[in-house]
Amino acid sequence: MNRSIRKVAVLGSGIMGSRIACHFANIGVEVLLLDIVPKELSEAEKAKGISIEHPAFRNKIVNESLQQTLKATPAALYSPGFASRIKTGNFDDNLADIKNYDWVIEVVVERLDIKKSLFEKVDALRKPGTLITSNTSGIPIHLMAEGRSEDFQKHFCGTHFFNPPRYLRLLEIIPTQQTDQQVIDFLMHYGDLFLGKTTVLCKDTPGFIANRLGIYALIQTIRVAEEMGLSVDEVDKLTGPVAGRPKSGTYRLSDVVGLDTTVHVANNLYASGEGKDESRDAFVLPSIMQKLFDNKWLGDKTGQGFYKKVKDEKGKSVILALDFQTLEYKPSEKVKFATLEGTKAISDVWKRFPVLLAGADKAGEFYRKTFADIFRYASFRIPEISDEIFRIDQAISAGFGWQYGLFETWDAIGLKNMLVIMENLDQKPAQWVYEMVEAGNESFYKVETGKRLYYDIQSKSYKQIPGQDSFVILSNLSQNIVWKNAGANLYDLGDGILNLEFKSKMNTMGAEVIEGIQKGISIAEKDFRGLVIGNESSEAFSAGANLAMLFMFAIEQEFDEINMVIAQFQQTMMRARYSSIPVVTAPHTLALGGGCELNLHADKIVAHAETYIGLVELGVGLIPAGGGTKEMALRCSDLYKAGDPELNILQNAFMNIAQAKVSTSAQEALEMNYLQEKDQIVLNRSRLIAEAKQAALDLADNGYTQPKQRNDIKVQGRTGMALFMAGIAQMRLANYISDHDAKIANKLAYVINGGDLSYPQLVTEQYLLDLEREAFLSLCGEKKTLERMQGLLNGGKPPRN
Repeated sequence: MNRSIRKVAVLGSGIMGSRIACHFANIGVEVLLLDIVPKELSEAEKAKGISIEHPAFRNKIVNESLQQTLKATPAALYSPGFASRIKTGNFDDNLADIKNYDWVIEVVVERLDIKKSLFEKVDALRKPGTLITSNTSGIPIHLMAEGRSEDFQKHFCGTHFFNPPRYLRLLEIIPTQQTDQQVIDFLMHYGDLFLGKTTVLCKDTPGFIANRLGIYALIQTIRVAEEMGLSVDEVDKLTGPVAGRPKSGTYRLSDVVGLDTTVHVANNLYASGEGKDESRDAFVLPSIMQKLFDNKWLGDKTGQGFYKKVKDEKGKSVILALDFQTLEYKPSEKVKFATLEGTKAISDVWKRFPVLLAGADKAGEFYRKTFADIFRYASFRIPEISDEIFRIDQAISAGFGWQYGLFETWDAIGLKNMLVIMENLDQKPAQWVYEMVEAGNESFYKVETGKRLYYDIQSKSYKQIPGQDSFVILSNLSQNIVWKNAGANLYDLGDGILNLEFKSKMNTMGAEVIEGIQKGISIAEKDFRGLVIGNESSEAFSAGANLAMLFMFAIEQEFDEINMVIAQFQQTMMRARYSSIPVVTAPHTLALGGGCELNLHADKIVAHAETYIGLVELGVGLIPAGGGTKEMALRCSDLYKAGDPELNILQNAFMNIAQAKVSTSAQEALEMNYLQEKDQIVLNRSRLIAEAKQAALDLADNGYTQPKQRNDIKVQGRTGMALFMAGIAQMRLANYISDHDAKIANKLAYVINGGDLSYPQLVTEQYLLDLEREAFLSLCGEKKTLERMQGLLNGGKPPRN
């Protein structure tokens, strides 16, 4: 069936319903968001003379819920203007409108009777063939479909989004026995391609996959920590990025999700596990969780949980952590473990796991106990919750933000090594693991001819993970490396396209990466058709230039060296723009400073929707000098030709740079002119490099020719400088900025306006590059700039708005 989704109705406007509605609005779908009518007028409404028939009253619940979501951070929409794609209403007046919608998603309260009552009405109103799905996180899907029409049941399925739906990549698809296979296939494909999700096919079992294993792991982690006497700070350090997991760790995650939500899921899993789950008792809450739940210390929603935010005597926000012995909050403490100290030099999480598990201190003991327990539990959940290990790993990684799934992590530690640890702790896994090892297999996954295979338990053989043909996975292509150095790898992607992958910390751009860009272009020009610059990092496309060497030269006042470094950086950016083959960049997550400048000089940007891009150099006392200031002057000049007010356009670009503003999405980057209409936004991060490869092929197939440097860039000269400098002076007088900030901003104004020119005129790219470099050099000698650079190098974060 040739099914398309143009209009989606979301039934229920709570936190999940409103956010799901926003994510469909993000991809251009028209959304109808409905909720119940309030029971009675408030005193304020009565005073205003509002009647119970007035839309302001009847739609109050849905409108207030949506407004709360629109005001929340992180933002649910890629751009505030997308809210216009959402229409609100109520069940009494507007439910009949669903007959005009292609997909109806139920997101009401987690009560089976309420859901079934609503579905009875939906069944009578929907048109045949309309998709009907539920976002339930715990109610069996088949129970909700009981008693419904045959057409309803054929088109009914569970679609479990994870909160927040814009950011978490998991979408669990849970069919019933009556769900039509075409519907299942469509939802798997649509979730992947259009919603940008890792779509995981699940069985209709309690908690499905991610919550079943994730909540088990969370509760057992807290139980082990309680037994070992580990503090809140210690556990969140151990279960954070050092172990390839989000910064929230365990306790902070519980506070964000809400302890009541965790308790609700745990209670359901305990109740449904009788006679089916050998570890059912694990879902009984540890004593500390029960105490917090009884006290209604549920986390962020109640103002305190495992953490509490307070104001100190100076009015500054301070985060306090709960002391389990006294049940009082105290300042967070710096966490130190010998095991963690031993992994500081290991940037690759995969290589870090064996070291963490081998630790001789409390940290090592904690890792051995928690990993052994969850690995054992996961092994016994097959075939109950899934027949395939890769689905379990995909669900955990995408749903909880883990860099590696459970069986992938087991592989990193070593299958046999982990078995020894598990046996020593009386945590023996399921029999199929032993059978797998006895057959001579040494890992759950392996790569053959560029394809990733998983161990299939039923056939006792390795099978290819389905869907890989749509993706380019660099980690599977080690045999395709055609050149490398310490900071970059160059892969042959096939079809005449190369891919340059940065390998430095946070993919910062130092000498090795610059060499990689130059080498990649040279090799591509000689023997290939195009070059993609992209990577699979979970942290950053590139956090910008490597400041360490620049700082060293600046401290020593080696200005000739700095001039040479910046000139080489500029030449590299211009090489990307003016090569004889198309250069396509594939940014994601952070693309800051020099990382942004590289994108600005590509022939085409294929960006992940969650790309946070910006020229942030002013945050460290400098201006963009890798062609960034030049490029924004050029892009403004092109907009002048469209007839827009020139100084307004230039001022927007100036303020974005002056405030070190970073886009909150690829869509906002488009609105900031960091992306252009020729560029492409991709929803699914896993498809990014494949889409960038196709873009490079399309450019080559369409007769790409080497462009010529521009000599027609209109700059404003003294006219623009006077306007900007007057504004800078006013901000300084009002103490909004410091003397040093004003000095940097004036340098930026000088460059972006083309210098001291008596009237607006046309200049060349090289003219602006020279101005950039001169201004950059002068700022490198400033004491305040050196202090800011040193602060960043000593562990500060890249500037973010």
